[in-house]
Amino acid sequence: MRVIIFAFSIFMMSTCSVAQNQKVADTATYLSDLKKELTTRWPNNRTINLVFHGHSVPAGYWHNSEVHTLDSYPNIVLAKVKQMYPHAVVNVIVTAIGGEYSEKGQPRVTTDVLPHKPDVLFIDYALNDLGIGLERAGVAWEKMIGEALEANLKVILVTPSPDQRHDMLAPGNQLEQHAEQIRKLAAKYGVGLADPFAEFQKKAREEGDIKAYMSHVNHPNRRGHELIASEIVKWF
Repeated sequence: MRVIIFAFSIFMMSTCSVAQNQKVADTATYLSDLKKELTTRWPNNRTINLVFHGHSVPAGYWHNSEVHTLDSYPNIVLAKVKQMYPHAVVNVIVTAIGGEYSEKGQPRVTTDVLPHKPDVLFIDYALNDLGIGLERAGVAWEKMIGEALEANLKVILVTPSPDQRHDMLAPGNQLEQHAEQIRKLAAKYGVGLADPFAEFQKKAREEGDIKAYMSHVNHPNRRGHELIASEIVKWF
């Protein structure tokens, strides 16, 4: 029992030690070292790994369970990053699983994510976390962030894409609550934040709805994935 308590105390101390910033990372500086690496040419360059961890959206699911890998935002990000850094060798690695929520994805950080040695880890679970609620989701997200920071990874948290069964413009709607929790976690741990939810809200206000960005009730189409990718690419 003493060993278990001691180990837990060490974990909590290490977690608290990385949770001091109370400010979201700066897009201009957070990946500055990585951006230098991306400009390095052969033979002095190395492979850069971008890992996308989450549910069906980063996995590329569209309507009728079709998986549109090349039209999903991880691969759109890859195309955009390669346009910016033509001499870089960049791998996009998707560890996302359709239907998974953060409590299921958290244990896989050790088994499925860290072995890839990510240069940047993107976490996108909020859409499916609607089913487990804010408290349980918050615990799982904090564990994932803590594990990543202990491994000295750069982390970018991603707010949810739409679910058309929820009015994303209604005050206090569930999607907004999860988006706000993610924003607070990014500030607490001083990591990056990509906020496509806010951009989808803008589209909903401007256009009346977000149907033009959706392939399914809760899966974006190419335009929706482009919107998410644009928010991520700001970090590069």
